[in-house]
Amino acid sequence: MPFDHFDVIAPIYARVTYSSLDKMRELAELPVKGRLLDVGGGTGRVVTALRDLVDEVVIADISMGMLKQTPPATLKPVCSFSEFLPFPSDSFERVIMVDALHHVVHQPATADEMFRVLKPGGRIIIEEPDIRSFGVKLIALAEKLLLMRSHFLSPQQTADLFKNATIHAEDSSAWVVVTKP
Repeated sequence: MPFDHFDVIAPIYARVTYSSLDKMRELAELPVKGRLLDVGGGTGRVVTALRDLVDEVVIADISMGMLKQTPPATLKPVCSFSEFLPFPSDSFERVIMVDALHHVVHQPATADEMFRVLKPGGRIIIEEPDIRSFGVKLIALAEKLLLMRSHFLSPQQTADLFKNATIHAEDSSAWVVVTKP
């Protein structure tokens, strides 16, 4: 088994990472009745702030070290590959992925699984560092040097994993939004 960088950084991860929660709330059209799945959600750093805007939150992540850091009794952690989510089709009103798509092994399979578990009328929101910015290019280089197997996609490449996706970009972040008919 390869070295798991995330097991090592799990205790400090939530303190050293950033996400635009206001933008996520806006694009996810929260609050909403139903369930939210955070794919690659690790410690729950994002969905902890969104917890009161949905009925239930589930985190799917491959790193047990990260999942062990989730707040007890408020989130439901599930150890799972993003390419093989252990949920029935049409299970979630919202599916989010924050700063994680570039870490998965097979990005098209992950996109297919996220779409599969999304209910009709639901939304997928993927937030990723925008590889078009110089600072993110430096982060990508650092992750390569650390042997993190990262593979960053441009916002358009991420959108192309789905049909009818829209792209929203600000500063060095990009969000891809997909609504399931």
